[in-house]
Amino acid sequence: MLSETQQQQYASARISRDARFDGQFYVAVVSTGIFCRPICPARLPAEHNVRYFHFAQQALEQGFRPCLRCRPDSAPGSCAWQGIETTARRALTLLAGELSAPITVIAERLGISERYLNKLTQNVVGMSPKRYQLHSRLLQAKRLLQQTALPVADVAVACGFQSARRLQDTLQRWCKLTPSQIRGKQRRPESGEIGLFLPVQPPYNWPQVSAFLAMRVVDGVEYVDDKGYQRHIKNNYGIAKVSAYYNFEKAGFDVTVTISDPAQLQPILVTLRRVLDMDTNPGLVETSLLNAGLAAEQLIPGLRLPGVWSVFEAGCRAIIGQQISIKAAITQLNTLVEAIGELESGQRFFPSPEVVAASDLAMLKMPGARKQALRDFAQLINECGSSTPSDQQILAIRGVGPWTLQYIKLRGESEPDQFLAGDLIARRQAESHGINPLLAAPWRSYLTIQLWRMSSSAD
Repeated sequence: MLSETQQQQYASARISRDARFDGQFYVAVVSTGIFCRPICPARLPAEHNVRYFHFAQQALEQGFRPCLRCRPDSAPGSCAWQGIETTARRALTLLAGELSAPITVIAERLGISERYLNKLTQNVVGMSPKRYQLHSRLLQAKRLLQQTALPVADVAVACGFQSARRLQDTLQRWCKLTPSQIRGKQRRPESGEIGLFLPVQPPYNWPQVSAFLAMRVVDGVEYVDDKGYQRHIKNNYGIAKVSAYYNFEKAGFDVTVTISDPAQLQPILVTLRRVLDMDTNPGLVETSLLNAGLAAEQLIPGLRLPGVWSVFEAGCRAIIGQQISIKAAITQLNTLVEAIGELESGQRFFPSPEVVAASDLAMLKMPGARKQALRDFAQLINECGSSTPSDQQILAIRGVGPWTLQYIKLRGESEPDQFLAGDLIARRQAESHGINPLLAAPWRSYLTIQLWRMSSSAD
Protein backbone atom coordinates (compact mmCIF):
# COMPACT_ATOMS: atom_id res chain seq x y z
CA MET A 1 0.00 0.00 0.00
CA LEU A 2 1.16 3.50 -0.80
CA SER A 3 1.26 6.12 1.91
CA GLU A 4 -0.57 9.42 1.50
CA THR A 5 2.79 11.16 1.07
CA GLN A 6 3.81 8.76 -1.70
CA GLN A 7 0.44 9.28 -3.41
CA GLN A 8 1.03 13.03 -3.41
CA GLN A 9 4.62 12.68 -4.65
CA TYR A 10 3.60 10.36 -7.46
CA ALA A 11 0.69 12.60 -8.46
CA SER A 12 3.05 15.57 -8.71
CA ALA A 13 5.65 13.54 -10.65
CA ARG A 14 2.99 12.23 -13.05
CA ILE A 15 1.74 15.69 -13.87
CA SER A 16 5.27 17.05 -14.40
CA ARG A 17 6.38 13.89 -16.26
CA ASP A 18 9.58 14.09 -14.21
CA ALA A 19 12.05 11.61 -15.73
CA ARG A 20 13.73 11.10 -12.35
CA PHE A 21 10.75 8.98 -11.31
CA ASP A 22 10.84 6.75 -14.39
CA GLY A 23 10.91 3.12 -13.23
CA GLN A 24 10.15 3.97 -9.59
CA PHE A 25 6.39 3.70 -9.99
CA TYR A 26 3.72 3.01 -12.61
CA VAL A 27 0.48 4.81 -13.41
CA ALA A 28 -2.65 2.77 -14.15
CA VAL A 29 -5.72 4.39 -15.67
CA VAL A 30 -9.03 2.87 -14.59
CA SER A 31 -11.03 4.16 -17.57
CA THR A 32 -8.72 2.60 -20.19
CA GLY A 33 -7.36 -0.41 -18.29
CA ILE A 34 -3.81 0.54 -19.30
CA PHE A 35 -0.76 1.24 -17.13
CA CYS A 36 2.11 3.53 -18.11
CA ARG A 37 5.42 5.00 -17.04
CA PRO A 38 5.21 8.47 -15.42
CA ILE A 39 6.91 9.90 -18.52
CA CYS A 40 4.28 8.61 -20.96
CA PRO A 41 3.47 11.34 -23.56
CA ALA A 42 -0.20 10.36 -23.72
CA ARG A 43 -2.88 12.79 -22.54
CA LEU A 44 -2.88 13.05 -18.75
CA PRO A 45 -5.92 11.35 -17.14
CA ALA A 46 -7.87 12.85 -14.26
CA GLU A 47 -6.44 12.01 -10.85
CA HIS A 48 -9.57 10.16 -9.72
CA ASN A 49 -9.04 7.72 -12.60
CA VAL A 50 -5.46 6.93 -11.60
CA ARG A 51 -3.96 4.12 -9.53
CA TYR A 52 -0.25 3.92 -8.61
CA PHE A 53 1.94 0.83 -8.30
CA HIS A 54 5.56 0.31 -7.26
CA PHE A 55 5.94 -2.68 -9.58
CA ALA A 56 4.74 -3.32 -13.13
CA GLN A 57 3.92 -6.87 -12.01
CA GLN A 58 1.41 -5.44 -9.52
CA ALA A 59 -0.39 -3.52 -12.26
CA LEU A 60 -0.65 -6.69 -14.35
CA GLU A 61 -1.96 -8.60 -11.35
CA GLN A 62 -4.73 -6.02 -10.94
CA GLY A 63 -5.86 -6.52 -14.53
CA PHE A 64 -4.19 -3.54 -16.22
CA ARG A 65 -2.35 -4.07 -19.51
CA PRO A 66 0.93 -2.37 -20.49
CA CYS A 67 0.89 0.71 -22.70
CA LEU A 68 2.25 0.12 -26.20
CA ARG A 69 3.36 3.73 -26.45
CA CYS A 70 5.60 4.26 -23.41
CA ARG A 71 6.29 0.53 -22.89
CA PRO A 72 6.44 0.07 -19.10
CA ASP A 73 8.49 -3.10 -19.58
CA SER A 74 11.34 -0.94 -20.88
CA ALA A 75 11.55 1.39 -17.88
CA PRO A 76 14.67 1.36 -15.70
CA GLY A 77 14.50 -1.22 -12.92
CA SER A 78 12.33 -0.16 -10.01
CA CYS A 79 14.12 1.08 -6.90
CA ALA A 80 11.09 0.52 -4.69
CA TRP A 81 12.41 -2.81 -3.46
CA GLN A 82 15.70 -1.32 -2.22
CA GLY A 83 14.18 -0.53 1.15
CA ILE A 84 12.99 -4.06 1.93
CA GLU A 85 14.96 -6.67 3.80
CA THR A 86 17.70 -8.68 2.12
CA THR A 87 15.85 -12.00 1.66
CA ALA A 88 12.84 -10.30 0.08
CA ARG A 89 15.10 -8.32 -2.24
CA ARG A 90 16.96 -11.46 -3.33
CA ALA A 91 13.65 -13.28 -3.79
CA LEU A 92 12.26 -10.65 -6.18
CA THR A 93 15.57 -10.54 -8.06
CA LEU A 94 15.60 -14.31 -8.55
CA LEU A 95 11.93 -14.48 -9.52
CA ALA A 96 12.40 -11.75 -12.14
CA GLY A 97 15.68 -13.22 -13.40
CA GLU A 98 15.21 -16.98 -13.23
CA LEU A 99 12.09 -17.06 -15.38
CA SER A 100 12.09 -20.82 -15.98
CA ALA A 101 13.17 -21.94 -12.50
CA PRO A 102 10.55 -23.77 -10.38
CA ILE A 103 9.49 -21.93 -7.25
CA THR A 104 10.86 -24.79 -5.14
CA VAL A 105 14.31 -24.18 -6.63
CA ILE A 106 14.07 -20.43 -5.95
CA ALA A 107 13.21 -21.17 -2.33
CA GLU A 108 16.12 -23.60 -2.01
CA ARG A 109 18.55 -21.01 -3.39
CA LEU A 110 17.29 -18.53 -0.81
CA GLY A 111 17.65 -21.09 1.98
CA ILE A 112 13.98 -20.79 3.00
CA SER A 113 10.85 -22.90 2.67
CA GLU A 114 8.45 -22.48 -0.21
CA ARG A 115 5.77 -21.54 2.31
CA TYR A 116 7.89 -18.73 3.74
CA LEU A 117 8.75 -17.50 0.23
CA ASN A 118 5.03 -17.27 -0.51
CA LYS A 119 4.45 -15.30 2.70
CA LEU A 120 7.37 -13.01 1.88
CA THR A 121 6.19 -12.04 -1.60
CA GLN A 122 2.59 -11.68 -0.45
CA ASN A 123 3.73 -9.16 2.15
CA VAL A 124 5.98 -7.22 -0.23
CA VAL A 125 4.09 -7.18 -3.54
CA GLY A 126 0.69 -8.64 -2.69
CA MET A 127 0.92 -11.78 -4.80
CA SER A 128 2.38 -15.27 -4.80
CA PRO A 129 5.93 -15.89 -6.08
CA LYS A 130 4.52 -17.94 -8.95
CA ARG A 131 2.32 -15.06 -10.08
CA TYR A 132 5.14 -12.50 -9.71
CA GLN A 133 7.37 -14.73 -11.85
CA LEU A 134 4.63 -15.12 -14.45
CA HIS A 135 4.18 -11.36 -14.78
CA SER A 136 7.97 -10.96 -15.04
CA ARG A 137 7.90 -13.44 -17.92
CA LEU A 138 5.19 -11.42 -19.64
CA LEU A 139 7.07 -8.14 -19.31
CA GLN A 140 10.26 -9.66 -20.68
CA ALA A 141 8.38 -11.31 -23.56
CA LYS A 142 6.81 -7.97 -24.49
CA ARG A 143 10.24 -6.31 -24.43
CA LEU A 144 11.77 -8.97 -26.69
CA LEU A 145 8.84 -8.92 -29.11
CA GLN A 146 9.07 -5.15 -29.50
CA GLN A 147 12.85 -4.78 -29.61
CA THR A 148 14.12 -7.90 -31.37
CA ALA A 149 13.44 -10.12 -34.35
CA LEU A 150 13.54 -13.32 -32.30
CA PRO A 151 10.92 -15.83 -33.50
CA VAL A 152 7.97 -16.16 -31.13
CA ALA A 153 9.05 -19.70 -30.25
CA ASP A 154 12.49 -18.45 -29.18
CA VAL A 155 10.92 -15.61 -27.19
CA ALA A 156 8.81 -18.21 -25.38
CA VAL A 157 11.89 -20.25 -24.46
CA ALA A 158 13.87 -17.17 -23.42
CA CYS A 159 11.07 -16.10 -21.08
CA GLY A 160 10.40 -19.46 -19.46
CA PHE A 161 7.20 -20.42 -21.28
CA GLN A 162 6.77 -24.04 -22.29
CA SER A 163 5.76 -23.22 -25.86
CA ALA A 164 4.84 -20.42 -28.25
CA ARG A 165 1.19 -21.35 -27.79
CA ARG A 166 1.45 -20.93 -24.02
CA LEU A 167 3.06 -17.52 -24.51
CA GLN A 168 0.31 -16.45 -26.91
CA ASP A 169 -2.46 -17.59 -24.56
CA THR A 170 -0.90 -15.86 -21.55
CA LEU A 171 -0.35 -12.60 -23.44
CA GLN A 172 -3.95 -12.66 -24.60
CA ARG A 173 -5.23 -13.29 -21.09
CA TRP A 174 -3.21 -10.66 -19.25
CA CYS A 175 -2.36 -8.06 -21.90
CA LYS A 176 -5.28 -8.52 -24.31
CA LEU A 177 -2.69 -8.62 -27.11
CA THR A 178 -1.17 -11.18 -29.47
CA PRO A 179 2.57 -11.39 -30.25
CA SER A 180 1.95 -9.96 -33.72
CA GLN A 181 0.05 -6.99 -32.28
CA ILE A 182 2.89 -6.25 -29.89
CA ARG A 183 5.55 -6.62 -32.55
CA GLY A 184 3.72 -4.49 -35.10
CA LYS A 185 4.27 -4.31 -38.83
CA GLN A 186 7.83 -3.01 -38.64
CA ARG A 187 10.04 -6.00 -37.99
CA ARG A 188 13.80 -5.78 -37.78
CA PRO A 189 15.83 -7.92 -40.18
CA GLU A 190 16.86 -11.36 -38.97
CA SER A 191 20.35 -11.55 -37.54
CA GLY A 192 22.57 -13.88 -35.57
CA GLU A 193 22.70 -11.21 -32.88
CA ILE A 194 20.02 -9.89 -30.55
CA GLY A 195 19.95 -6.14 -30.07
CA LEU A 196 18.26 -4.46 -27.10
CA PHE A 197 18.24 -1.11 -25.36
CA LEU A 198 18.49 -1.19 -21.55
CA PRO A 199 17.73 2.11 -19.79
CA VAL A 200 19.40 3.23 -16.57
CA GLN A 201 18.41 5.40 -13.64
CA PRO A 202 20.02 8.79 -14.45
CA PRO A 203 22.42 10.29 -13.75
CA TYR A 204 24.73 7.43 -14.64
CA ASN A 205 28.49 7.90 -14.34
CA TRP A 206 29.78 5.72 -17.17
CA PRO A 207 33.32 7.20 -17.01
CA GLN A 208 33.54 6.12 -13.36
CA VAL A 209 32.24 2.61 -14.14
CA SER A 210 34.45 2.11 -17.20
CA ALA A 211 37.58 3.34 -15.40
CA PHE A 212 36.92 0.99 -12.48
CA LEU A 213 36.33 -2.02 -14.74
CA ALA A 214 39.22 -1.20 -17.09
CA MET A 215 41.68 -1.23 -14.18
CA ARG A 216 40.50 -4.75 -13.29
CA VAL A 217 39.84 -6.26 -16.73
CA VAL A 218 40.54 -9.95 -17.39
CA ASP A 219 42.40 -10.09 -20.70
CA GLY A 220 40.63 -12.07 -23.39
CA VAL A 221 37.52 -12.66 -21.29
CA GLU A 222 36.27 -9.09 -21.15
CA TYR A 223 37.01 -5.78 -22.86
CA VAL A 224 36.40 -2.29 -21.55
CA ASP A 225 36.97 1.11 -23.13
CA ASP A 226 35.42 4.56 -22.86
CA LYS A 227 32.50 3.46 -25.05
CA GLY A 228 31.41 0.16 -23.58
CA TYR A 229 31.87 -3.28 -22.07
CA GLN A 230 32.15 -6.74 -23.66
CA ARG A 231 32.21 -10.19 -22.09
CA HIS A 232 32.57 -13.83 -23.17
CA ILE A 233 30.39 -16.26 -21.23
CA LYS A 234 30.20 -20.03 -21.01
CA ASN A 235 27.55 -21.91 -19.04
CA ASN A 236 25.45 -25.08 -19.17
CA TYR A 237 23.69 -23.84 -22.31
CA GLY A 238 26.86 -23.15 -24.30
CA ILE A 239 28.87 -20.07 -25.14
CA ALA A 240 27.67 -16.49 -25.46
CA LYS A 241 28.93 -12.98 -25.95
CA VAL A 242 27.47 -9.71 -24.72
CA SER A 243 28.38 -6.14 -25.62
CA ALA A 244 26.99 -3.02 -23.94
CA TYR A 245 27.76 0.47 -25.26
CA TYR A 246 26.66 3.47 -23.24
CA ASN A 247 24.30 5.83 -25.04
CA PHE A 248 24.65 9.23 -23.35
CA GLU A 249 21.73 10.78 -25.26
CA LYS A 250 19.23 8.08 -24.34
CA ALA A 251 20.65 7.34 -20.85
CA GLY A 252 21.08 3.64 -21.29
CA PHE A 253 23.00 0.86 -22.98
CA ASP A 254 22.75 -0.40 -26.53
CA VAL A 255 23.21 -4.11 -25.91
CA THR A 256 24.09 -6.86 -28.37
CA VAL A 257 23.90 -10.50 -27.29
CA THR A 258 25.03 -13.56 -29.25
CA ILE A 259 23.74 -16.77 -27.65
CA SER A 260 23.74 -20.51 -28.25
CA ASP A 261 20.32 -21.09 -26.67
CA PRO A 262 17.39 -18.66 -26.17
CA ALA A 263 17.26 -19.73 -22.51
CA GLN A 264 20.61 -17.96 -21.97
CA LEU A 265 19.23 -14.53 -22.74
CA GLN A 266 17.40 -13.57 -19.55
CA PRO A 267 20.15 -14.67 -17.11
CA ILE A 268 22.73 -12.77 -19.18
CA LEU A 269 20.64 -9.58 -19.19
CA VAL A 270 19.97 -9.82 -15.45
CA THR A 271 23.68 -10.27 -14.71
CA LEU A 272 24.65 -7.47 -17.10
CA ARG A 273 22.25 -5.06 -15.37
CA ARG A 274 23.84 -5.99 -12.04
CA VAL A 275 27.46 -5.80 -13.24
CA LEU A 276 26.90 -2.34 -14.74
CA ASP A 277 24.59 -1.33 -11.86
CA MET A 278 21.84 0.04 -14.06
CA ASP A 279 19.02 0.22 -11.51
CA THR A 280 20.34 2.14 -8.51
CA ASN A 281 18.74 5.47 -7.67
CA PRO A 282 21.73 7.85 -7.35
CA GLY A 283 19.70 10.38 -5.39
CA LEU A 284 19.19 7.92 -2.53
CA VAL A 285 22.89 7.05 -2.55
CA GLU A 286 23.97 10.69 -2.43
CA THR A 287 21.68 11.43 0.51
CA SER A 288 23.20 8.57 2.51
CA LEU A 289 26.77 9.58 1.69
CA LEU A 290 26.07 13.15 2.77
CA ASN A 291 24.56 11.82 6.00
CA ALA A 292 27.79 9.92 6.62
CA GLY A 293 29.79 13.15 6.52
CA LEU A 294 30.93 13.37 2.92
CA ALA A 295 31.10 16.95 1.64
CA ALA A 296 28.82 17.84 -1.27
CA GLU A 297 31.78 18.80 -3.46
CA GLN A 298 33.32 15.37 -2.88
CA LEU A 299 30.33 13.46 -4.24
CA ILE A 300 30.80 11.59 -7.50
CA PRO A 301 27.62 12.33 -9.51
CA GLY A 302 25.83 9.19 -10.66
CA LEU A 303 28.15 6.91 -8.64
CA ARG A 304 27.75 3.20 -9.40
CA LEU A 305 28.89 -0.13 -7.95
CA PRO A 306 30.60 -2.09 -10.77
CA GLY A 307 30.09 -5.80 -10.24
CA VAL A 308 31.79 -9.06 -11.19
CA TRP A 309 30.08 -11.58 -13.44
CA SER A 310 29.78 -14.32 -10.78
CA VAL A 311 30.30 -15.05 -7.11
CA PHE A 312 33.02 -17.51 -8.10
CA GLU A 313 34.96 -14.94 -10.09
CA ALA A 314 34.57 -12.38 -7.30
CA GLY A 315 35.97 -14.92 -4.83
CA CYS A 316 38.94 -15.66 -7.07
CA ARG A 317 39.67 -11.95 -7.39
CA ALA A 318 39.38 -11.43 -3.63
CA ILE A 319 41.56 -14.38 -2.59
CA ILE A 320 44.24 -13.68 -5.19
CA GLY A 321 44.19 -9.99 -4.26
CA GLN A 322 44.74 -10.44 -0.53
CA GLN A 323 47.44 -8.07 0.77
CA ILE A 324 48.72 -7.04 -2.67
CA SER A 325 48.05 -4.12 -5.01
CA ILE A 326 45.29 -4.09 -7.61
CA LYS A 327 47.85 -4.18 -10.41
CA ALA A 328 49.63 -7.20 -8.93
CA ALA A 329 46.34 -8.99 -8.32
CA ILE A 330 45.12 -8.50 -11.88
CA THR A 331 48.48 -9.70 -13.23
CA GLN A 332 48.07 -12.90 -11.21
CA LEU A 333 44.42 -13.26 -12.27
CA ASN A 334 45.36 -12.90 -15.94
CA THR A 335 48.07 -15.53 -15.46
CA LEU A 336 45.46 -17.90 -14.02
CA VAL A 337 43.04 -17.33 -16.89
CA GLU A 338 45.70 -17.66 -19.56
CA ALA A 339 46.94 -20.93 -18.04
CA ILE A 340 43.67 -22.77 -17.35
CA GLY A 341 40.89 -20.64 -18.84
CA GLU A 342 39.09 -22.47 -21.62
CA LEU A 343 39.59 -21.32 -25.21
CA GLU A 344 36.79 -22.13 -27.65
CA SER A 345 35.82 -20.67 -31.03
CA GLY A 346 38.52 -18.05 -30.65
CA GLN A 347 37.03 -16.84 -27.35
CA ARG A 348 38.58 -17.15 -23.90
CA PHE A 349 36.46 -17.90 -20.84
CA PHE A 350 37.04 -17.57 -17.13
CA PRO A 351 38.05 -20.99 -15.73
CA SER A 352 35.32 -23.08 -14.13
CA PRO A 353 35.30 -24.00 -10.43
CA GLU A 354 36.02 -27.63 -11.36
CA VAL A 355 39.17 -26.69 -13.27
CA VAL A 356 40.48 -24.38 -10.53
CA ALA A 357 39.76 -26.94 -7.80
CA ALA A 358 41.72 -29.60 -9.70
CA SER A 359 44.73 -27.40 -10.56
CA ASP A 360 47.95 -27.22 -8.56
CA LEU A 361 47.98 -23.49 -9.40
CA ALA A 362 51.74 -23.65 -9.97
CA MET A 363 51.46 -20.71 -12.36
CA LEU A 364 50.55 -18.34 -9.50
CA LYS A 365 53.24 -16.59 -7.48
CA MET A 366 51.66 -16.64 -4.05
CA PRO A 367 51.93 -18.55 -0.76
CA GLY A 368 50.84 -22.18 -0.81
CA ALA A 369 48.20 -21.49 1.84
CA ARG A 370 46.53 -18.93 -0.42
CA LYS A 371 46.55 -21.37 -3.34
CA GLN A 372 44.84 -23.92 -1.11
CA ALA A 373 42.24 -21.33 -0.08
CA LEU A 374 41.54 -20.68 -3.77
CA ARG A 375 41.14 -24.39 -4.46
CA ASP A 376 38.91 -24.85 -1.41
CA PHE A 377 36.73 -21.94 -2.49
CA ALA A 378 36.44 -23.39 -6.01
CA GLN A 379 35.48 -26.76 -4.54
CA LEU A 380 32.81 -25.14 -2.35
CA ILE A 381 31.28 -23.33 -5.33
CA ASN A 382 31.36 -26.57 -7.31
CA GLU A 383 29.57 -28.46 -4.54
CA CYS A 384 26.91 -25.77 -4.13
CA GLY A 385 25.95 -25.93 -7.79
CA SER A 386 23.45 -23.21 -8.66
CA SER A 387 23.11 -22.11 -5.02
CA THR A 388 25.25 -19.41 -3.43
CA PRO A 389 27.31 -20.67 -0.47
CA SER A 390 26.45 -19.22 2.92
CA ASP A 391 28.66 -16.72 4.72
CA GLN A 392 29.54 -19.40 7.26
CA GLN A 393 30.65 -21.83 4.54
CA ILE A 394 32.90 -19.22 2.95
CA LEU A 395 34.41 -18.10 6.26
CA ALA A 396 35.08 -21.74 7.18
CA ILE A 397 37.75 -21.84 4.45
CA ARG A 398 41.17 -21.42 6.00
CA GLY A 399 42.70 -18.18 4.75
CA VAL A 400 39.36 -16.51 4.03
CA GLY A 401 38.38 -13.72 6.41
CA PRO A 402 35.79 -10.93 6.67
CA TRP A 403 37.46 -8.70 4.04
CA THR A 404 37.36 -11.48 1.43
CA LEU A 405 33.73 -12.31 2.24
CA GLN A 406 32.70 -8.66 2.06
CA TYR A 407 34.45 -8.21 -1.28
CA ILE A 408 32.56 -11.23 -2.65
CA LYS A 409 29.26 -9.78 -1.47
CA LEU A 410 30.19 -6.28 -2.65
CA ARG A 411 31.07 -7.20 -6.22
CA GLY A 412 29.89 -10.78 -6.76
CA GLU A 413 26.40 -10.23 -5.37
CA SER A 414 26.33 -6.40 -5.66
CA GLU A 415 24.94 -6.03 -2.15
CA PRO A 416 24.44 -2.29 -1.56
CA ASP A 417 25.30 -2.16 2.13
CA GLN A 418 28.83 -3.59 2.51
CA PHE A 419 31.46 -1.29 3.96
CA LEU A 420 34.90 -2.94 3.81
CA ALA A 421 36.02 -1.93 7.30
CA GLY A 422 39.06 -4.19 6.94
CA ASP A 423 40.18 -2.42 3.80
CA LEU A 424 43.11 -0.17 4.68
CA ILE A 425 42.42 2.41 1.96
CA ALA A 426 38.72 2.75 2.71
CA ARG A 427 39.31 2.97 6.45
CA ARG A 428 42.04 5.60 6.15
CA GLN A 429 39.98 7.71 3.77
CA ALA A 430 36.97 7.56 6.09
CA GLU A 431 39.09 8.57 9.08
CA SER A 432 40.90 11.40 7.29
CA HIS A 433 37.64 12.95 6.05
CA GLY A 434 35.70 12.49 9.28
CA ILE A 435 33.20 10.08 7.72
CA ASN A 436 31.04 7.74 9.82
CA PRO A 437 30.33 4.68 7.61
CA LEU A 438 27.43 3.55 9.82
CA LEU A 439 25.44 6.62 8.77
CA ALA A 440 25.74 5.68 5.08
CA ALA A 441 23.48 2.63 5.52
CA PRO A 442 21.87 1.09 3.54
CA TRP A 443 24.31 2.23 0.82
CA ARG A 444 27.69 1.55 2.43
CA SER A 445 28.96 -0.37 -0.62
CA TYR A 446 28.79 2.91 -2.52
CA LEU A 447 30.70 4.64 0.24
CA THR A 448 33.45 2.04 -0.20
CA ILE A 449 33.59 2.74 -3.95
CA GLN A 450 33.56 6.50 -3.30
CA LEU A 451 36.47 6.26 -0.84
CA TRP A 452 38.50 4.09 -3.21
CA ARG A 453 37.95 6.65 -5.97
CA MET A 454 38.94 9.52 -3.67
CA SER A 455 42.16 7.71 -2.78
CA SER A 456 43.10 7.15 -6.41
CA SER A 457 42.35 10.79 -7.21
CA ALA A 458 44.66 11.90 -4.41
CA ASP A 459 47.60 9.81 -5.69
